[in-house]
Formats: sequence, structure tokens, C-alpha cells
Amino acid sequence: MRKSATLYRMHTSEHICPYGLRSKNLLEKQGFVVEDHKLTSREETDEFKKKYNVETTPQTFIEGQRIGGYDDLRKHFNMKPAGQTGTTYTPVLAIFAVAFLMALAVSFAYTESPSLIKMSELFVAFSMTILAIQKLRDLYSFSNSFITYDLLAMRYLTYAYIYPFAEAFAGLGMLGALPWYTVGPVSLFIGSVGAVSVFKAVYLDKRELKCACVGGDSNVPLGFVSLTENLFMIAAGIWMLTKPLWLTVQ
Repeated sequence: MRKSATLYRMHTSEHICPYGLRSKNLLEKQGFVVEDHKLTSREETDEFKKKYNVETTPQTFIEGQRIGGYDDLRKHFNMKPAGQTGTTYTPVLAIFAVAFLMALAVSFAYTESPSLIKMSELFVAFSMTILAIQKLRDLYSFSNSFITYDLLAMRYLTYAYIYPFAEAFAGLGMLGALPWYTVGPVSLFIGSVGAVSVFKAVYLDKRELKCACVGGDSNVPLGFVSLTENLFMIAAGIWMLTKPLWLTVQ
């Protein structure tokens, strides 16, 4: 005989509780037959809360015992809390991974003979562009985080607002094959200032900060991955500035 559970969740024309849907899905995965009660109005929801003396929905009952909301249900099944907790490198690693795959895709689709150099150019350009988008989503939030460790932004707040546009320009400039003297200096400058700032904050001052590399509201710790972003920009700047020499030699 299959186990059964009773679930009360808010489901109105204006709001469908995501945690109610998650609770239902979790119960079904655990092998329960779910008696699903949808609270279809604010009044019905308030009456339910008053009846069972609870402050939130959804609420799950198993064998007549109230388990609680979604977090309580996970705890009941000895599961870890849902979502990411604490600092994580996942957002920036996801960007690097997708940028790498984009570089591979473009290289094989539009280049007759894909080369490591071309794929590297595309990878850095895509990475810079995507990271710039993350910062541009909320300039105020980004700048609040950025000025806590960037040496130039600490002194000149305006630089915190210029930085994401400069990063986007450098990335798009590489993708659009703009003249080396317009893209190279920008990438080299912001990358150098950033690398020195991160190195000082993390390795010299030993400060534990969150990186603004994927936006000011991220939980990415300031550290090696943050330094890598700046080293990419330095490498891109040097490459753009020296690329004409390499082409001349070849």
C-alpha cells in the first residue's frame, strides 16, 4: 500500500506558490500519493492559517502529523536545504564553460580550419562580454561591491560605472575585429588594475570579500577565479597589441 500525504498550497488566479509545487513534487518522488488541496483565494488561505495556527503555506501532513513547509519537508526526509548556501564559484564557472562552448561552436561553424588561437580569442571575447552583461544588469549594486576592493574605483567612484562598459567594449571589439589600438589598451588597462586590486585585497590584505565579477548581488568569493578574469583581459590586451607584429612575421 502506497504512503499518502495531505498538502495544502496556495493556487489562485494571481499567484501559484512555487514551494507548494516543490512540496508536491518532492512527496511524489518519495513515493507518496498526494491529496492536493489548493487554496484558491486569499480568504481561504487566511482561514487555513487561522485554523492550523500557522503563518505560511504550503503545509504538509503525513499520517495526520503536520510536517510544515517545503524546508521542513526536506528536513523530514533528511535532505540538505534547497538552493545554494554560502559563497560559490558556480556562476562564474558557468559563464566560462558556456563561453568556451560558444567559442568552439563558432570556430567550427564559421572557420574553415579552426585554430587554437582563434578559439582562445573567441573564448576570452565571449567571457568578457557575458561578464559585462552581468554587471550591467544592476550598475548600482555592482559598483557598491566593486568599490570595496578595486583600487581605482575606491579613489574615483565614476570608474566603477565605466568599468562594465569598458569590459563590454573590449569583448565586442575582439569579436568585431576592431583595430588593435582601440581594443588592446582598454583590455590591458582594466585587466591590470583589476589584477593588482584583487591580488592586494586577497593575498596581501587577506580580506574575505565577494567578487563583483558577475554582478553586485552574487555570492562569488573574491579570489583566484576573480584574478583569472583579469588575467584573461591582460592576456587579451597584450595579444591585441602584439597581434600585428605576429601577422607581419608570418
